[in-house]
Formats: sequence, C-alpha cells, structure tokens
Amino acid sequence: MDRLSPTDAGFYYAESENTPLHVGSVSVFEGPAPTYGDVVRLLLSKLPMVPRYRQRVREVPMHLGRPLWVDDPHFQILYHVRHTAVPTPGSEEQLRNLAGRVLGQRLDLAKPLWELWLVEGLEDGRWALISKVHHCMVDGIAGTDLMQLVFDLTPDATHPEPQDWTPHRTPSGVEAVAGAVQESLISPLRRLPRLANPSGLRQASTTALKTGRSLASRVPKVARQVTTPVARSLSGPIGPHRRWAWTDTDFGELKEIRTALGGTVNDVVLSAIARGFRDLLERRGTLSEGLVVRSMVPVSVRAAAQRGQLNNQIAPVFVDLPVGEPDPVARLTSIRRQMDAHKKLMQTVDARSIIGMGDFVAPTLLALGVRAALAAGQGFSQTVTTNVPGPRVPLYVLGRRMRSAHAYVPIAGGMRVSIGIFSYLTTMTFGINADFDAFPDVDVLSGGIRRGIDELLAVARQADRAPAS
Repeated sequence: MDRLSPTDAGFYYAESENTPLHVGSVSVFEGPAPTYGDVVRLLLSKLPMVPRYRQRVREVPMHLGRPLWVDDPHFQILYHVRHTAVPTPGSEEQLRNLAGRVLGQRLDLAKPLWELWLVEGLEDGRWALISKVHHCMVDGIAGTDLMQLVFDLTPDATHPEPQDWTPHRTPSGVEAVAGAVQESLISPLRRLPRLANPSGLRQASTTALKTGRSLASRVPKVARQVTTPVARSLSGPIGPHRRWAWTDTDFGELKEIRTALGGTVNDVVLSAIARGFRDLLERRGTLSEGLVVRSMVPVSVRAAAQRGQLNNQIAPVFVDLPVGEPDPVARLTSIRRQMDAHKKLMQTVDARSIIGMGDFVAPTLLALGVRAALAAGQGFSQTVTTNVPGPRVPLYVLGRRMRSAHAYVPIAGGMRVSIGIFSYLTTMTFGINADFDAFPDVDVLSGGIRRGIDELLAVARQADRAPAS
C-alpha cells in the first residue's frame, strides 16, 4: 500500500470548499494549436512515466491511518484533459481571466488530482496549456522534474504509442485499516535498532542537542517577529473565487542588480515584491513606518538522491518584507540579512529529520492539526512566495515551442494572496493568485513588483557609473 507522506497528507486534509490546494501553471506556445486528440494521445503515451496520474486518494476509515494512493479503476483521460478557447484574437488579459477561473475551481477529490486545459484563440496564432495538480501529489521543486509528462527538448521528438493499462485492485476497508494499524506499529520500531546502537544513540543525542540549541537561538527573532507591526489588512477569510495577474523580468536585470548591490537573485526578487506590496498598501491608505508584510517562503530540503520522488520535502521560513522602508537599498539589505540567517539555521538543523517526525503523529491528530495550524496562522503571515527554478533550454509540445510560463500557487490559512515565481530561458515570471473580493487592485501589486525591479536597476546602474574613490 502506497501511503501519503505526513506532509502530503497535510496538504490533502487542508483542502476545503474555499481553499483548493492545487498548484498550476499557464504556458503559452507558438502556433498553430494542436488538435485536442493529439494532446490526449500525447498524454496517454507518457502516463506510464508518472503512475500517480492514474491514482486517486483513498481515505482510511476513521482516519486510523494516513490516506492511500490507489489506482482509479474508472480512470478516463478525457475527463482530465479539457478543451476551451478565448474569442479570437485573445489578449493576454483574456487569458489571465480564463486562467483565474479555471485555476480557482477545485479538483474532484474522488478522481486522480490533476487537469490539463488546451486553450485556443490567442492572438498571433498562439495557444496555451493550463495545468492543475494537487499539492499533495508533488511539490514545486519535484514538479519541474515531471515536465517530461508533456514537454520535449526538441521540436521533432517522437512519442511511443499509448499502451493498455490494467489497474491494481483497490484494498477493501478492512485491508486499509489493517495496513494502517500495522504501519503505525512498525514504522516507529524500524528506527529503534538505530537508536539502540550506542553510536546511533550518541549521534541522535548530539543531533537533537545541536538542533535544540539552534532553535533556541532563534527564539528572540521569533519574539521580535510576533511584536513587529504587520499588514493585517491583507489577511482574512478567503472566498471561492480568484483573481490572477502576472509580470516578468529578464535574468540579466536581476544579475546586474545583484552584482552592483550584493545579495542573491532571490534577495533581489523578494525586494521587488516588497515594493509591490508597498505600492498596494500605499494606494489603500494603510502604509505606515516600520510596517512589514510577512511572507512564508517554502524551501526544498530534498536531498540530491531524492530528486524526482513523488512526495513533498519542504520546510517553511518566514521573511519580513520591509514595506514601510522607503529606501529600496535598505529594503534589499534587510531581506539579505534575514535570508542569510535562515540559510545558516537550515545548515544547522536537519530539516529532513524534523519533517520525518510526522511518521510518529497519529493520522487523526494530523488531519485535525493541519486545519488548526492553518486557522492559527491567520495574522502571522500575510502571503506565501515560492520560487520554482525552470529549464534554461527551450521546451516543446508536439513540435510547438513554449514562449512563456507562469506559476500558480494556492492561497490558504487566511493568506489571501500568493506569488509563484518561475524561470524559463532568460525570463523570470511572477504569477499572483489573490482572493477575488479582497484584491480588486491586484494589478497594483503586479505593477509594483515591476517598478521595484526598475528602481533597483536604476540604483545599480548609478552605482556602476559612480567614480571609484
């Protein structure tokens, strides 16, 4: 029985009527558009590479164990691959509006948790693919490994013929309960021999002590974060509808800023996002000195040997975006210091071991705990910002080259807006997902991110022109 990991089970349990927890993307291609039948046949030929796409989630009665992945005996690809169009010639705004509606709709939890939409009618003969995959299936970092499901590296790639598929038998309720009980007893016992070994016990004790000291050293920072004034107007109840916007930049601009002002590309990106939120709050009349927007930044802790595995290995860090600071360089410096501190902590703490502790959590408590954590998180973080590194080489679908791609990150836990950052070739895109009612001004945020890049670029070029002292 293939059981959901504790992290993946948490994403599954956190799904609710107003909180669809799928990740997604919108990819735009050169024309002409392929036929719907060609897309279906392409997917069928590649599905054997990702068996999860034919599996659905089977809950264990009374939550006695974490849910199972089981083959869907009624799998029908025509349900998962959809076909639509915008009025010709479709503009970028029309595509964004369509994507916002499609991505805002929940996936059917009784079926394999993914959809792919073929969109025709875009201007200049272009077309698009809108993809949706539930977060419990795959995290963003591993998701880039699975792009082989649809994408090719050459325009003349050939694909095998679709093969017949026979689903495995779904375990009965009694079997599922028995397996869950057995798993709950055996999983902790597997670790006992290692701990019983004197060297293993010493290593575990040393690691625990080291981790405890590192976490204890962060207590003052967490205490400061709790008392720091945050933009609470950005948090609150989430409705069922979404607005979606995007903007982009060139890697050359980000590297130019990094070279002149220091830090990493990611530091520069977060600084630009801080400017976007600053503009938004200023337009709303709620900006004040010292105010921050706290962003949860998921960090992959997947080991190199685990790359491509179908489970989530992520840990969150919290970054205070200094929106109350008017100086763009000071904002960058603040973010750089925070990220450096987080990196130091992540090197000290074995995040993978911490995530693994979920194996010892009773599944019923896990289900309740995730929902409670999301509820308790309201007010502490106002947004989530995730950066997914994409390919630096051209990608193709059925011989058509992909021109651009934009990431979609779900919102939950009172965080009404999220920003998914995706890189492709020499471009980085920012996909902004926001609650429809709470963010009628989402374009102010997307425009502010672009202005944040421009202002840092201007400072960087001025520093380059300054005579050396």
